[in-house]
Amino acid sequence: MKGVSDQASTVERRSAIVHVLAQAGSVEVADLVARFGVSAPTIRRDLAWLEDEGLVRRVRGGALAAEDRGPTPAPEDAAARVGRAAAGLVQDGETVFIGAGGLTLELARALAGREPLTVVTNSLAAAQLLSTHSAHTLILTGGQLERRGGGLGGQLAHVALRDLRADRVFLELGGISAVEGLTDDSLPQAELAQHLLGLSAENVALVSPRRVGRVAAAYIAPAAEVDVVITAREADSAPLWDLTELGVRVVLV
Repeated sequence: MKGVSDQASTVERRSAIVHVLAQAGSVEVADLVARFGVSAPTIRRDLAWLEDEGLVRRVRGGALAAEDRGPTPAPEDAAARVGRAAAGLVQDGETVFIGAGGLTLELARALAGREPLTVVTNSLAAAQLLSTHSAHTLILTGGQLERRGGGLGGQLAHVALRDLRADRVFLELGGISAVEGLTDDSLPQAELAQHLLGLSAENVALVSPRRVGRVAAAYIAPAAEVDVVITAREADSAPLWDLTELGVRVVLV
């Protein structure tokens, strides 16, 4: 009967590890050793088994949560996965800011069928989608159009946002690094992002996997200024782990 008991203990411990990761987003092997009173090799075997099941993603010294529990989606679906995960953070009735970009457009698409929200955006594409397919209260900033990204920026956009507050700000970044911070390819959008980071209770960065660890031309702020980073599981693990050590929650989809 001892073998049955040990097996049950293993199942319970692995289930608890998944729960811890769902809450924290990341965990270190040493923390799990202390929590469960087992050896480091035992925890590593647990994480290896959970990774094989698609429940976690192992990184140096620990593991990250894997949000998507199903079969590995095609790489071209990464933007839609990121958008859906971001939409899952939004609560009914909230006021959210949605920045410009392809990932944030997928967020807008995922929010279209939700209960009415107040959406503030500088993205022409997101505004057009939501005005056509949702009942949300929509506030579009003014400003000068950047044709490359479809975002409005400049002084008029800053003035429009001066007296606004949001429950969550969603920004698509051109690069994110624990050392070099948050960056973007567009100086006007970087300047707008600097302003936006002080407007909400939670700042969420949507990042293409190929831009994780990348440093773009225009500096925005230290990486710790964002609370949550959402990216696809194709992203490099090492820079993501570095972000978790700064206290940033990383969501992989």
